[in-house]
Amino acid sequence: MIDPFRLAIAVIPLAAYLLVIGLLNARRRPFLTSGGCDLTALGLSISGLLFVGPMELFRPESATRSFGNYIWLFLLFFYWLGLLLSVLLARPRLVVYNISAEELHPMLAQMAAQLDQSARWAGNQLSMPTIGVHLHIDRLDLMRNVSLVSSGGRQSIEGWRRVSRELSIALVKVRVKVNPRAIGFVLLSATLMTIAVAHLWLHQAALMQGIHEVFAF
Repeated sequence: MIDPFRLAIAVIPLAAYLLVIGLLNARRRPFLTSGGCDLTALGLSISGLLFVGPMELFRPESATRSFGNYIWLFLLFFYWLGLLLSVLLARPRLVVYNISAEELHPMLAQMAAQLDQSARWAGNQLSMPTIGVHLHIDRLDLMRNVSLVSSGGRQSIEGWRRVSRELSIALVKVRVKVNPRAIGFVLLSATLMTIAVAHLWLHQAALMQGIHEVFAF
């Protein structure tokens, strides 16, 4: 039988993430977020899987004996520190959920012309040298989202902020079709959440045993 405690830890954050993705794709408006926020949300969604997987498997035994239950705080702290470092070191990126590249391209072209008269396109790459932004369009048709990813090493953070502000203003007026895959994400989230909660309710003895195995040394 699957340990209900470990199952809940692994599944609930992932189910919450899938629910948010499903709700975003069920909207009639696109949703703009930064690459840092997108990466943080993904890191949070898999934190439970890492907690019951690599963290528990490779937990240092000597540190466990020294710190007891506090070892989990240290492990989680190092995980979030690594995630924060990844966010800080990642290239500038903007993510637009619930829109296709074909729908976003005209708005992006109009915005680029307003921000930088010397803006130029080369395929799916856009260069705005005056404000120090060089990017390419990375599309994910399965999720129906588009990422604007920095190209090259010389980027202006203030320029990216201007792009984010202007693009968010332009997207307010946009209406899109509901992504038919949204219901799939919501149903998958509900299924995972139901399985986790049902196991917690039906196997309370195993739940207590799982808590004891994880937190009692």
